[in-house]
Amino acid sequence: MHDETLASEIVDGLRRMGLEAPQGATRLTGGVSSDIWRVDLPDGPICVKRALARLRVAADWRAPVVRNRYEARWMRRAEAAAPGSAPAVLGQDEASGSLAMQFLPPESYPLWKAELRAGRTDPRFAAAVGATLVRIHAATADDPTVAADFPTDDIFYDIRLEPYLVATALRHPDRAEALHAIVAETRATKRALVHGDVSPKNILVGPAGPVFLDAECAWWGDPAFDLAFCLNHMLLKCLWAPPARERLLGCFDALEAAYAAGIDWESRAGLLGRCARLLPGLFLARVDGKSPVEYITDEADKNRVRRVARALLAAPASEPGQVCAAWRKELTS
Repeated sequence: MHDETLASEIVDGLRRMGLEAPQGATRLTGGVSSDIWRVDLPDGPICVKRALARLRVAADWRAPVVRNRYEARWMRRAEAAAPGSAPAVLGQDEASGSLAMQFLPPESYPLWKAELRAGRTDPRFAAAVGATLVRIHAATADDPTVAADFPTDDIFYDIRLEPYLVATALRHPDRAEALHAIVAETRATKRALVHGDVSPKNILVGPAGPVFLDAECAWWGDPAFDLAFCLNHMLLKCLWAPPARERLLGCFDALEAAYAAGIDWESRAGLLGRCARLLPGLFLARVDGKSPVEYITDEADKNRVRRVARALLAAPASEPGQVCAAWRKELTS
């Protein structure tokens, strides 16, 4: 991170939000889709995000900056459903594409990804992630007012389904039919408010439980996507931190079980079945889609992912635990 002058349009946006003039700004490291700053106001620091039209990846990946509006809406809905599960929204300015929110100090709110990397792999926290996520889904399920607030089908396709599943189908034409079927099922399922990027890099380990960040992909759709997206990382990180493999797979089990216990708006088997079908597509996408994970670079490791994912695309599992078991078998063979 480094200090720099905040763009004048963002300063103007803060003024329109009714916030005071900044006394300083520090650019923060973060994801590929936004510029993020710590902005120091007279009353203390806040966090300001500005969505990018072209994401910082090697592939040409673009998304509308209006997603900033829906991120703010997701945060408010999540906070109402599970207090403390998202930073407080302080303001949102569409003219500058800026979102101001509560600043959560890293010494009190470490990133879950960093904790996992350091070997601090706690199934109890993974269970808390699952339990909090399902509370948000349950509170918004089948609510027409939520559906009306998130007309984001095109954004979700552009920033999630196309770069992950459709792009991967181009690399694996013999699995394209299966991948396109997953896309069609996901697009057609409209049940609850979806975050769209439930990843350890977007979850803080807060004193009172998980805090979810970066809801730029917020969408009224299939909650199984959120569950699959997060479980996928528990599988992938077995290659990033091999000594923690069994604990990571334990986190997979704990997260799934806690989530499954809270499904009350539809058939548990139906949602978990969709999750199980999504998982191998997302698994394969993180080595062969437009947004590969940065920590799997060895071709032998990529081929392990490909073997398991391709087999499960050809013969789909009916529940997420079967995907986990297939991956464990590959890792121990």
